[in-house]
Amino acid sequence: MTVATKLALGGTVLSCVVAYVAYLGASSSWQYYLTVDECAASAHDFVGKSLRVSGRIAPESLDIRPDRSSAQFSLVGATSQLQAECAAPLPDNLAEDIEVVVEGRLNAQGQLVGDKVLTRCASKYEVKQD
Repeated sequence: MTVATKLALGGTVLSCVVAYVAYLGASSSWQYYLTVDECAASAHDFVGKSLRVSGRIAPESLDIRPDRSSAQFSLVGATSQLQAECAAPLPDNLAEDIEVVVEGRLNAQGQLVGDKVLTRCASKYEVKQD
Protein backbone atom coordinates (compact mmCIF):
# COMPACT_ATOMS: atom_id res chain seq x y z
CA MET A 1 0.00 0.00 0.00
CA THR A 2 1.46 3.37 -0.98
CA VAL A 3 1.78 6.34 1.34
CA ALA A 4 -0.87 8.26 -0.63
CA THR A 5 -3.34 5.37 -0.28
CA LYS A 6 -2.71 5.14 3.47
CA LEU A 7 -3.24 8.89 3.87
CA ALA A 8 -6.45 8.79 1.83
CA LEU A 9 -7.78 5.84 3.83
CA GLY A 10 -6.85 7.48 7.15
CA GLY A 11 -8.46 10.76 6.08
CA THR A 12 -11.66 8.97 5.09
CA VAL A 13 -11.88 7.11 8.41
CA LEU A 14 -11.18 10.28 10.37
CA SER A 15 -13.82 12.20 8.39
CA CYS A 16 -16.41 9.50 9.09
CA VAL A 17 -15.65 9.53 12.83
CA VAL A 18 -15.90 13.33 13.00
CA ALA A 19 -19.18 13.31 11.04
CA TYR A 20 -20.67 10.63 13.33
CA VAL A 21 -19.69 12.50 16.52
CA ALA A 22 -21.13 15.73 15.10
CA TYR A 23 -24.37 13.92 14.24
CA LEU A 24 -24.69 12.50 17.76
CA GLY A 25 -24.07 15.89 19.33
CA ALA A 26 -26.45 17.77 17.08
CA SER A 27 -29.34 15.33 16.95
CA SER A 28 -30.49 16.05 20.50
CA SER A 29 -30.15 19.82 20.16
CA TRP A 30 -32.15 19.86 16.90
CA GLN A 31 -35.12 18.15 18.47
CA TYR A 32 -38.30 19.96 17.54
CA TYR A 33 -41.24 20.25 19.90
CA LEU A 34 -44.63 18.60 19.86
CA THR A 35 -47.88 20.38 20.54
CA VAL A 36 -50.02 19.23 23.46
CA ASP A 37 -52.51 17.75 20.99
CA GLU A 38 -49.80 15.75 19.16
CA CYS A 39 -48.36 14.46 22.42
CA ALA A 40 -51.77 13.45 23.81
CA ALA A 41 -52.76 11.69 20.59
CA SER A 42 -49.68 9.44 20.67
CA ALA A 43 -48.87 9.46 24.39
CA HIS A 44 -48.15 5.72 24.52
CA ASP A 45 -45.37 6.19 21.93
CA PHE A 46 -43.62 8.85 24.02
CA VAL A 47 -43.60 7.23 27.49
CA GLY A 48 -40.08 7.41 28.89
CA LYS A 49 -38.68 9.28 25.90
CA SER A 50 -37.06 12.69 25.99
CA LEU A 51 -39.27 15.30 24.32
CA ARG A 52 -40.31 18.93 24.16
CA VAL A 53 -43.97 19.90 24.37
CA SER A 54 -45.39 23.31 23.55
CA GLY A 55 -48.64 24.55 25.03
CA ARG A 56 -50.38 27.24 27.03
CA ILE A 57 -50.51 27.10 30.84
CA ALA A 58 -54.17 26.71 31.75
CA PRO A 59 -55.70 29.48 33.87
CA GLU A 60 -55.85 28.67 37.59
CA SER A 61 -53.67 25.57 37.18
CA LEU A 62 -50.23 26.95 38.03
CA ASP A 63 -48.89 25.90 41.45
CA ILE A 64 -45.36 27.18 42.14
CA ARG A 65 -43.47 26.23 45.31
CA PRO A 66 -42.55 29.26 47.44
CA ASP A 67 -38.83 28.74 46.78
CA ARG A 68 -39.54 28.51 43.00
CA SER A 69 -37.75 25.15 42.80
CA SER A 70 -40.65 23.38 41.10
CA ALA A 71 -44.11 23.88 39.67
CA GLN A 72 -47.16 21.89 38.63
CA PHE A 73 -49.56 23.03 35.93
CA SER A 74 -51.81 21.94 33.09
CA LEU A 75 -50.67 22.48 29.52
CA VAL A 76 -53.52 22.99 27.09
CA GLY A 77 -53.66 22.71 23.34
CA ALA A 78 -56.53 23.19 20.91
CA THR A 79 -58.34 20.01 22.01
CA SER A 80 -56.19 18.29 24.65
CA GLN A 81 -54.74 18.87 28.08
CA LEU A 82 -51.58 17.49 29.70
CA GLN A 83 -50.50 17.62 33.34
CA ALA A 84 -46.92 18.80 33.83
CA GLU A 85 -44.56 18.87 36.77
CA CYS A 86 -41.20 20.62 36.57
CA ALA A 87 -38.55 20.26 39.24
CA ALA A 88 -36.06 22.76 37.93
CA PRO A 89 -35.24 26.44 38.26
CA LEU A 90 -38.22 28.32 36.86
CA PRO A 91 -38.17 31.38 34.59
CA ASP A 92 -39.14 34.64 36.28
CA ASN A 93 -41.93 35.28 33.78
CA LEU A 94 -43.65 31.91 34.30
CA ALA A 95 -47.36 32.65 34.67
CA GLU A 96 -50.80 31.36 33.78
CA ASP A 97 -52.14 31.72 30.25
CA ILE A 98 -48.76 32.03 28.52
CA GLU A 99 -47.08 29.83 25.90
CA VAL A 100 -44.30 27.59 27.22
CA VAL A 101 -42.14 24.73 25.98
CA VAL A 102 -41.45 22.02 28.55
CA GLU A 103 -38.47 19.71 28.06
CA GLY A 104 -38.69 16.38 29.85
CA ARG A 105 -40.16 12.88 29.72
CA LEU A 106 -43.68 11.50 29.70
CA ASN A 107 -44.28 9.06 32.57
CA ALA A 108 -46.54 5.98 32.51
CA GLN A 109 -49.45 8.01 33.93
CA GLY A 110 -49.28 10.42 30.99
CA GLN A 111 -47.81 13.27 33.04
CA LEU A 112 -44.99 15.35 31.59
CA VAL A 113 -42.09 15.40 34.05
CA GLY A 114 -40.00 18.33 32.95
CA ASP A 115 -36.46 19.36 33.72
CA LYS A 116 -36.64 22.68 31.86
CA VAL A 117 -39.34 25.25 31.11
CA LEU A 118 -38.91 27.87 28.38
CA THR A 119 -41.17 30.92 28.11
CA ARG A 120 -41.55 33.71 25.61
CA CYS A 121 -40.96 37.28 26.60
CA ALA A 122 -44.30 38.88 25.75
CA SER A 123 -42.84 42.37 25.37
CA LYS A 124 -40.74 41.20 22.41
CA TYR A 125 -43.88 40.33 20.47
CA GLU A 126 -46.03 43.36 21.26
CA VAL A 127 -46.62 46.07 18.66
CA LYS A 128 -44.75 49.28 19.43
CA GLN A 129 -46.99 52.25 20.19
CA ASP A 130 -46.04 55.45 18.31
